Amino acid sequence: MSADHYENFPVASWLLPARLREPVRAIYGFARSADDIADEGALTDAERLSGLGRYRAELDALEAGRPTQDPVFQRLRPAIAEHRLPLQLFRDLLDAFGQDVVKKRYADFNELMDYCRRSADPVGRLLLRLYRADSAQHLAWSDAICSSLQLINHWQDVALDWQKGRVYLPQDELARFGIPECQIAEGRWNASWAAMMDFQIDRTRGMMAAGSSLVHDLPGRIGFELRLIVASGFRMLDKLQRVRGDVFRRRPVIGKRDWPGILLHAAFG
Repeated sequence: MSADHYENFPVASWLLPARLREPVRAIYGFARSADDIADEGALTDAERLSGLGRYRAELDALEAGRPTQDPVFQRLRPAIAEHRLPLQLFRDLLDAFGQDVVKKRYADFNELMDYCRRSADPVGRLLLRLYRADSAQHLAWSDAICSSLQLINHWQDVALDWQKGRVYLPQDELARFGIPECQIAEGRWNASWAAMMDFQIDRTRGMMAAGSSLVHDLPGRIGFELRLIVASGFRMLDKLQRVRGDVFRRRPVIGKRDWPGILLHAAFG
C-alpha cells in the first residue's frame, strides 16, 4: 500500500453508526500498523518480516484464547469476539504485507490480482461482517471495489513505489506497450506510457463499476459512506485520466475542490 496508509479505506467516520466506529478503528489500526512494519522507517527486510511474525503470533494467541501483549491486539480482541471476525482475513493482510517486503515485480495481471485479494479485499470483507451484510454477492462486489481502490493506489504511486524498488505494473503489459523500467526510473512520460496508463485506468474503472451495485444494497449511513468511497475512487480515476497517467510530474490527489463533486456523485449517482 502507499505511504498514505489506506487512504482509500473508511476510517470510522461520523457517517458510521456509533456502535461500529470502535471496531472499524481497531481493524484500521491493525492494518495501518502492520503496513508500517512492512513499509516505513529504516528497518532491514529481516526486521520487517520478524515484526510481521510477531503479529502472526499475536493472532495465534487470540485464536487460542491466550493473553495478547500488543495494544493493537488488545484493542482488536473485543471486535473479533463480538463480531466473529474471521482471523484468516487478518492473516491474509499479513501475508500481503510480507510479500511487499520480498516481492518487487508482478509477471501479469492475475498475479497482481492475487496480491490485491490479500492486501485489499480482506478490509472490505471485515467491514461487511461488521455490518452483518456479508452475503456471497456482497462479498464479490466488495472485492471488486477494494481491488479497484488498491489498483488506483498503485497507479497513483508509480513513482513513489519505484523509490522503494517496487513495480506493480504487470511486466507483460509493460512489454506489450514497449515500456522499459528505465522509463519509470527517469520519470519519462510519452505516448506509449499514456496508452499503457489509459489501459490500466479503463480496466480499473470497469472493475469499480462492476462492484458499484453494493452501494445501493447497503442501507442508510453505511451505504452513504460506501458511496463516498466509490465516488472518490471514480474521481481519482478521472484525475489520472486527465493527466494521461503522468504521475511523475503531477501525482493526482483528492483535494478540497473535489469534494463537492464527490458528494453530488454519492448523493445522486
